[in-house]
Amino acid sequence: MNINKPFAITLDVGSSLANRTGSWRTARPVYVDRLPPCNHTCPAGENIQGWLFHAEAGDYESAWRELMKDNPLPAVMGRVCYHSCESACNRGQLDEAVNIHAVERFLGDEAIRRGWKIEVAAPLSGKHVLVVGAGPAGLAAAYHLTLLGHRATIFEAGPFAGGMMRFGIPKYRLPRSVLDAEVERLETMGVTIRLNTRVDDMLSTMREGGFDAAFLGVGAHLAKRAYIPAGDANRILDAVSVLRGMESEEKPLLGRRVVVVGGGNTAIDVARSAKRMGAEEAIVVYRRTREKMPAHESEVEEALAEGVMMKWLTTIKEAGEASFTVEKMALDENGFPQPTGEYEKIAADSLVLALGQDVDLALLDKLPGLTVDNGMVTVDCNMMTGHPGIFAGGDMVPSERTVTDAVGHGKKSAKSIDAWLRGEVPVAREKHELATFSRLNTWYYADAPKTVQPVLDIIRRQSTFEEVLGDLDEGNALFEARRCLSCGNCFECDNCYGVCPDNAVIKLGPGKRFLFNFDYCKGCGLCATECPCGAIRMEPETV
Repeated sequence: MNINKPFAITLDVGSSLANRTGSWRTARPVYVDRLPPCNHTCPAGENIQGWLFHAEAGDYESAWRELMKDNPLPAVMGRVCYHSCESACNRGQLDEAVNIHAVERFLGDEAIRRGWKIEVAAPLSGKHVLVVGAGPAGLAAAYHLTLLGHRATIFEAGPFAGGMMRFGIPKYRLPRSVLDAEVERLETMGVTIRLNTRVDDMLSTMREGGFDAAFLGVGAHLAKRAYIPAGDANRILDAVSVLRGMESEEKPLLGRRVVVVGGGNTAIDVARSAKRMGAEEAIVVYRRTREKMPAHESEVEEALAEGVMMKWLTTIKEAGEASFTVEKMALDENGFPQPTGEYEKIAADSLVLALGQDVDLALLDKLPGLTVDNGMVTVDCNMMTGHPGIFAGGDMVPSERTVTDAVGHGKKSAKSIDAWLRGEVPVAREKHELATFSRLNTWYYADAPKTVQPVLDIIRRQSTFEEVLGDLDEGNALFEARRCLSCGNCFECDNCYGVCPDNAVIKLGPGKRFLFNFDYCKGCGLCATECPCGAIRMEPETV
């Protein structure tokens, strides 16, 4: 099913229409394809409803291949994406949203288990594109460039591919074997990754390597700092260094009591990691309330279950010999935290600052034409910087700084680079109108509670880096895929065919949907009213 291709086949037979039912109609039914809210919300631009259609039929390989048209890292994304698609899912207004990310993860893991590969069918263009950074944006850009027939080479400054997926996401959320398997698949299909290769001068690197264009996908690896009076600065660490140290043989020494400052997912990751490394206490200190905490709610809940403590409306003031001084905050009439002058000492062995990250833009110092605003590169609607032929995405540009956003940037940039190399202008694809809940006829859908993923027991979660969330089995994945309502797109339920009182609906066969015979249609609208997914619209009759 291609939900992006308009479907409006109708049938008018002969010139006798006006002498038959046409003169009785004030409106005529038209089959339409509407944009599902899950697709509309996905930062990676996945055709979610399209691959769920194959998954609910049990054709998992076709589902995976449909998914791979937009996202080269489904097993990773099914684990680390915060699935905004599910927040938008219309099923959430019926009972519970479809567990989209769990099905995506199942498909990704199934592909790894079965060794499914992607073949490159496009003819070679003879063009060579430099990709800087082997994080999600760079990997996605190189993948799509390769599919388009271009040669893509990634220069990665670090010793491993993955970027912040490897050095910023703990293993209990993303096992490294999964990340390695998806990176290896990209290399097998032709993507070249040069590790330990830092780019200091873009123009020189491009000239010496004979590159025709470039994509910048450098991650935010530089930790933001804050001034805290301290007698022993060695006890104050940054979250990026701590999480990066988890990948080395010598793990960071945090001690038995750890305080983490910050309210984002990185702060939660550090606190949960500290508990797994043996810390008796891990305390997250955040200056605002829980409601204002930018960390994802599920991450906070899991952290609390694992014994991480939270001190909201609190800020660090000073580091002492064996403790840290914190000040309590209070909300003013506008809801902003203000100091109260009330202090408290917290015994701790180390303090970890998780105050956000910046991108190292040193490689752009000799690159003319670029505009940098608030530490990020300005790009146009096609992801191109102010320097012709150089594009950027991921953490380098204004965004939500998630893996999903970065993958979407990589895909969009690859398509723009392809057009630029061919001397063309990218044409944005027209989007269909949104398939809203009000257009659905939910009477036809049976109650089907959401499938819950298995969770590692709490004892092992506190002492090991084993993956917390488990995978769906085939039966659960099939059930969950079948919970999709196919919002706005015909799935051939035969309702219109069955309810039409005039036999004006013609079946075209499996996968071909239906058409209307307007020689018989009286425009009663029963088909549109009874369509479960809202794929029929009544349009005013024209003379």
